[in-house]
Amino acid sequence: ILQFSSTAMTLMHTVLTATLLSRNVIVSSAFYSPSSVARSTSLRMSSSDAKRVLVPIADDSEEIETACITDTLTRFGASVTVASVKPDGELVCKMSRGIKFMADTTIDAAAKGEWDLIALPGGMPGAEHLRDSVPLISLLEKQRDAKKTYAAVCASPAIVLASKGLLPEDSATCYPAPGFREAIKEKLGDDDL
Repeated sequence: ILQFSSTAMTLMHTVLTATLLSRNVIVSSAFYSPSSVARSTSLRMSSSDAKRVLVPIADDSEEIETACITDTLTRFGASVTVASVKPDGELVCKMSRGIKFMADTTIDAAAKGEWDLIALPGGMPGAEHLRDSVPLISLLEKQRDAKKTYAAVCASPAIVLASKGLLPEDSATCYPAPGFREAIKEKLGDDDL
């Protein structure tokens, strides 16, 4: 389970700073401090107009993409919920490189909510697990029908969105593996990839 104490975060910041400085990269001291995280968290949580974002994950989802999606959106004030699509309701997902992430909820529970955005990470075969989640596909279809936003990166545009008829009509992109590109081209054509 990915959890860090403030001491561990300070240690990671120190190691990262030393690494970057040794490569002549300038590092701001504001990169991480427990007090800045606490301030941003309290500001975020007090905002009643925060956008609600769902990030579904599965075993073998890509951990960097999952972390980047959740971290970036949280830093910009979104209320991000990570949902496991594992059919047994298990919240812990073993990601593509073996790191374990604990979801906030199950996809079945998340399907009862309303979302401003649903953002899918990639990773294989994680994207296939997302594609095979009936509650997730129902949520994505509901987003599309309500003209609400949904997004996917890496393998997920081809594996999830293209296979379920959920690509936008004008253009899409994906990880440039030939099979993924072909799935997008098949739905949109060469000019829209």
